[in-house]
Amino acid sequence: MNLINALAISIGVLASVATYLCLGTGLGLQVWALFIGWGAYYHTGGTAASISKCAINHAWGAVVATAALFVVATVGGSVAVTSIIVGLSVVVLVLGAHLPALATIPAAVYGYAATAGFALLSGVAIGDLVASAQATVMVLVSMIIGTLFGFVSEKGAGLLTAKSDAAEAA
Repeated sequence: MNLINALAISIGVLASVATYLCLGTGLGLQVWALFIGWGAYYHTGGTAASISKCAINHAWGAVVATAALFVVATVGGSVAVTSIIVGLSVVVLVLGAHLPALATIPAAVYGYAATAGFALLSGVAIGDLVASAQATVMVLVSMIIGTLFGFVSEKGAGLLTAKSDAAEAA
């Protein structure tokens, strides 16, 4: 079986499992954040090393977004002030890449965007650090589980292609 077909099967089966995990269990996991984490796994190379790169950088982005939202809520400024706060927080986000562990900027941006989007669209009280932290953790856990689903889907596809190669060789 070629790799694309193997990935289609592996990812399709696991997408069903992921969706059920998010929508059918009451755990509060966010299916869209899980899929972002899953995509980030492949975006960062699709290797075992991608798991830690994604987790660390998603967390960095989520923390920076949560801090920015808290500052926005505390200042209560205009759109111009909010825009400046967001801009400065993104500067901090990217400057983190000076540290090798935070050098996977796209994964950090995914963490930032997913956290900010969830907080703003779900009505989380961004000035309440406990509520914000709970939302941040839920998004981050969903993203990290998605990254793990990426790893499993890649391994599953590898098994499907290996079985096909073995059958052809026989």
